This record gives sequence, structure tokens and C-alpha cells, in this order.
Amino acid sequence: MRLSRKAWNNVVIFSMLIMIFFLNGIHQKMNPSNEETGSMPLFEQQSFVLALGFPGYKIERIGTSWRLSADAEATWQAPPATLDALVTRWQESELALTDSPGLPASAALSVAQFWLASSELPVSYQLYRQQQRYYLFARQSQRWFSLSKTQAQQLFAPIELK
Repeated sequence: MRLSRKAWNNVVIFSMLIMIFFLNGIHQKMNPSNEETGSMPLFEQQSFVLALGFPGYKIERIGTSWRLSADAEATWQAPPATLDALVTRWQESELALTDSPGLPASAALSVAQFWLASSELPVSYQLYRQQQRYYLFARQSQRWFSLSKTQAQQLFAPIELK
């Protein structure tokens, strides 16, 4: 059986595509991404935070400083420098990735929501505790992070953790 010139072109094109997919798969197996293990930042470096919300509190960017809005029963107060340090701590934090501890969403101790300049919807992080260990769940990326009690207290400063 003889193939025409057009048919041979199609054979060459399809064989090149198969070879590209094959080589790309080998590349992915030989060089796995670092996201699977180790620590990872909570935000991309270029993320620009417009507001941060905790239950009962909202921290908003006003020009180059920050303003705290709180519910009537809220007791935590902080000057703009402390608010700036809190937002910076969130932006610069790198936490260890971990496997899912299997906690239900209803067991969350608190939640932090970030409104970023680059997205319409807020980015949400939920804090959990299980057997004296703290976990942070990033809802958008579906990743679990482990953190110490000190880190949890620093990131969730307005909320009293026991």
C-alpha cells in the first residue's frame, strides 16, 4: 500500500506530536515540581493586598496605611504600624505543606479572607487545630499547611487562640 504525499505529511505531523507529548511526560517525571514537598509561600510575591478580614474585624488599605474596622463586641485594637506588620507577616510567610489531616470544614477555629488587587473574589484561609497541632487550609488551591502555635497566633492576631 502506497501513501500519497499528503498522507505522509499527516503521518509525520502526528508522529511529531506523539513524540512531543512523550518527551514532555518524561521531563515531568525526571523533574517533579517542588510544590509537592517542603515549604511554600501563602501568596505570590507580586500580590497586592487591599483588605484582610477576620471574624469581627476588617483591615483595609487606606492609601499607604491601614485602618481597622471592628464589630461592637470586638476588643482587639492595633495602631496602623501593627496592622501593616500583620499584613506583611501574611505576605512573607512560608509554611510547610502537609497532607490533609481529614478535618471537617465545620471544625475551623477561624478564617482569614484577603481581597487582592488581582482577583475579584477573596482568597480564603481556614485555621484548624488537631491534637495541639495547627493547620491552615488554602481554599482556592486546596492545600494544607502545618504551622506552630506561635505562627498561628501571629497570623491570627485579632483572634484569641487557646
